Amino acid sequence: MSMVKMSPDVLSCSDDEGNLLIEVDMVGVKKENIELKMVEEGFFIRAKKEETGVEYAGTYAFCCNVVPEKAVAKYTDGKLYVKVPYRESTETVDVKIQ
Repeated sequence: MSMVKMSPDVLSCSDDEGNLLIEVDMVGVKKENIELKMVEEGFFIRAKKEETGVEYAGTYAFCCNVVPEKAVAKYTDGKLYVKVPYRESTETVDVKIQ
């Protein structure tokens, strides 16, 4: 059986008191078959449903930078929930308007 590649469904991306909340639908995937990698600008996810020959893979960008080392992920009832704090901007730059 050859693998069928699909993008996972990102059900929601929302804000919660300085955190970005992400919900990804991956019904039927075992937690140990999920790979999640995150950088300040976005994340990559890959998961395999070996019994059905489906591989989910996708790369997603954030509108604001986050602190990836503080991300917390939980997989429950076929959904992956990720909570990651936004990176606070430490420098303000004046932009000259022409």
